[in-house]
Amino acid sequence: MEFIPIAEETGLIVQIGEWVLREACRVAAGWPNHLKIAVNLSVCQFRHTSLLATVVAALDETGLRPERLEIEITESVFLADVEQSLPLLRALKELGIRIAIDDFGTGYSSFSYLRAFAFDKIKLDRSFVSGIETDPGNLAIVRAVVGMGSGFNATTLAEGIETEEQLQKLRAEGFGEVQGFLLGRPMLQAEAEALIEGGASPLFAAVGR
Repeated sequence: MEFIPIAEETGLIVQIGEWVLREACRVAAGWPNHLKIAVNLSVCQFRHTSLLATVVAALDETGLRPERLEIEITESVFLADVEQSLPLLRALKELGIRIAIDDFGTGYSSFSYLRAFAFDKIKLDRSFVSGIETDPGNLAIVRAVVGMGSGFNATTLAEGIETEEQLQKLRAEGFGEVQGFLLGRPMLQAEAEALIEGGASPLFAAVGR
């Protein structure tokens, strides 16, 4: 909440983002082939002309297959420069990389970008998951997102799962993937790899917020 905005303001997010991408690809290349890794990209990185070359170089240097890399962006990318963002997203997708829309429902008033680009995954923001057990409004949004995901042939993921009741509710509503503290918290690489080697459930493949 504090570090990333400062990195974006100073412009350091581009160099930091390049390092994160390379390191994520390097680590994931040593994991079992069925596992993917997701990397968040800042809107500032999309304004940088070298992004595509950076992604290609990271894959080449580490040997990670493109289909094992998932890039997460927020809706704000489309507020910055649609004419630049869409061709870049299409170029990344043509490489075989999966593209996910992160924090869905919190940052952009128009859904027109969903028609303009075929996202592989829609990640529903945690604010719509909180209180899903008792809030009919949040439940309606959850169902709408599942419907959109089905219509666009995209995987739907719910963020911020903190209770077993939320997990069961979202599973019943048709979400294909979830992430949240109920399943796991941010952890060191060694801990994550111990979890993988221990034969973790596929549910644990998307841990985080």
